Amino acid sequence: MPWVIAIMVFLTVLAAAAALTLSSATTSTGEQLSREATVQILAPDPAVRDREQRAAQRALVQLPQIVRADAVPPADVEALLAPWFGGGSIAEDIPLPALIDLTLARPVDDMMLASISAAVLDVAPSARIDADSAWLEPVLQAMQSLQWLAAALILLLAIATAATVVLAARSALGSHSATIAIVHLLGGTDLQISRLFQRRMALDATFGSVLGFLAGAAMLVGLSRQLAALETPLLNASTFSPWLLAPLLGIPVITVLLAMLMARLTILGALRKML
Repeated sequence: MPWVIAIMVFLTVLAAAAALTLSSATTSTGEQLSREATVQILAPDPAVRDREQRAAQRALVQLPQIVRADAVPPADVEALLAPWFGGGSIAEDIPLPALIDLTLARPVDDMMLASISAAVLDVAPSARIDADSAWLEPVLQAMQSLQWLAAALILLLAIATAATVVLAARSALGSHSATIAIVHLLGGTDLQISRLFQRRMALDATFGSVLGFLAGAAMLVGLSRQLAALETPLLNASTFSPWLLAPLLGIPVITVLLAMLMARLTILGALRKML
């Protein structure tokens, strides 16, 4: 039983860490993207495109809804497209849009987007404004689905752990049935006998829980170091902060308490049927 519980706790720690990490990443990314938008200047003529970009930027900084409006350098736009179009000067082959990154004073909505579009289109007819949250909405929905999947996995692991304890308790009870009968004849009560089994189950569960938790914590440390090298805004090393993962410390405690409860109920129920 200790080794099975160790595996269960190890998987539970990973699933709980994934759920907490995805929840934190979804919340932080959603809040950040809800206040950001991008203006694209789509004029094919480079001179017209540059003129409209400057005019749109001047108009945007005067709007009360805009906190920041930064023009994206053409080199940065080419760097973003390089993985798909290869190296070299992409602008010589296709007309690249001029971009303006916007930071808004409050989360964007359709009314705000319409008012900003009206102000920009007056000075830049080829402009188009997109909310950044719209582009990553499918990604955020997928991350939320993964959170529910992790929660379901945690529930299944808890059920499997409880079933393991029940089977172990019944097996131990069957192998000591003769001794239990003698204890009954000597005046021992069901509660006293159940405490003996419960204490043994608690020790085994404690050993397995601590072992599984340490293995899971070591795995998470290794993953956090790999995520630090990715430098992705969705999942980064800060997502694995100690404060965020502090609830994982409760997993071994809950596992031991669950093992003790299931052992007690199983033994007492079996002893009542023996008499």
